[in-house]
Amino acid sequence: MDDVFPSVGFSLFPGIGPMRFTRLVSYFGSAAAAWQAGRNELIAGGIPEAIADTLCGFRRTADIGAYLARAKSLGVAILPRSDTRYPDLLRNISDAPIVLHVRGKRGVSPIDLTRTVGVVGSRKISRYGAEVTRDISEGLAGAGVTVVSGMAFGADTIAHKSALAAGGATVAVLGCGVDIAAPASNAWLYREIIESGRGAVVSEMPLGVRPSKLLFPVRNRIIAGLSLGTVVTEGTEHSGALITASYAASQGREVFAVPGPVTSVMSRAPLILLKNGAALVERADDVLSVLGIASRKTPEKDGDPASSDARRVIASIAGGHKHVDDIVRESGLTAQKAAAILTVLEIEGKVRNYGDNVFGLSQD
Repeated sequence: MDDVFPSVGFSLFPGIGPMRFTRLVSYFGSAAAAWQAGRNELIAGGIPEAIADTLCGFRRTADIGAYLARAKSLGVAILPRSDTRYPDLLRNISDAPIVLHVRGKRGVSPIDLTRTVGVVGSRKISRYGAEVTRDISEGLAGAGVTVVSGMAFGADTIAHKSALAAGGATVAVLGCGVDIAAPASNAWLYREIIESGRGAVVSEMPLGVRPSKLLFPVRNRIIAGLSLGTVVTEGTEHSGALITASYAASQGREVFAVPGPVTSVMSRAPLILLKNGAALVERADDVLSVLGIASRKTPEKDGDPASSDARRVIASIAGGHKHVDDIVRESGLTAQKAAAILTVLEIEGKVRNYGDNVFGLSQD
């Protein structure tokens, strides 16, 4: 017996989670041996008596073969941890999914799962958040990095769409079965990811499981686990993006945060992360630099006065204090870009905010 059948069996049984499954495989030597173990053997392996009894009954009645046939008919690949296609980054977290359901035109074979970055933010995204999420996702995809997100409204949708538009790859992690497009209004994106040949939707949830708020935090650990690092572009202090970032930190992965206007509630999540040691990033090249991934284009450090955009902002306020509207007009930058650069320059101590959106050089 290979590992697919028993791993699926354990994943469908509610009494066995990823960590208990790990202990069983360690004790019995394989998923197959654990699945075939008798009641007393299961108890000896650390399974409580009540759960062992229930599991024995489940094995007698569950039609795992029918489940596997249904998955095949839907074009869904089911990867146990032992499968060579199971992402190494995900396999290495302490609570790696027992199995990973994958739905894509060519599965995960055309997707580079060794160069992956999670991009998350707010569902109620602002214009500023949308712009930076798009720019970072396009930049990462253009550098050959696979963009990972959760296919939710707002930042997730922009991250996936931008990665595909840039000719790159993307992976959507769902908080439901991969046979369900959730949210339903994102069914177009679900189809686009699957049919692109450069994307896949994945989930540890069994087929047919409907989305639930209780499943989203569990889903978020997979976004972080699939990624070398996670970028938070925007979010409130109660944002689910903070949960994803906390998983990334606990898994020993990099956490990146994009600065935004300090007066905006949508900047709270990035500011909280920055105060707790997250790497400050403005664009994809900053992320690639921290991760040691070579970019296909020459990096430009926008926060450095030597960069063209930052020079234009500094030139605008060099002659005296300026309102942000005047800075936008004189620099030729978008309001969102100018705000991002001003925030970085302020953090670096080069620019001072005098209130009412009036800025000047710190030495003024």
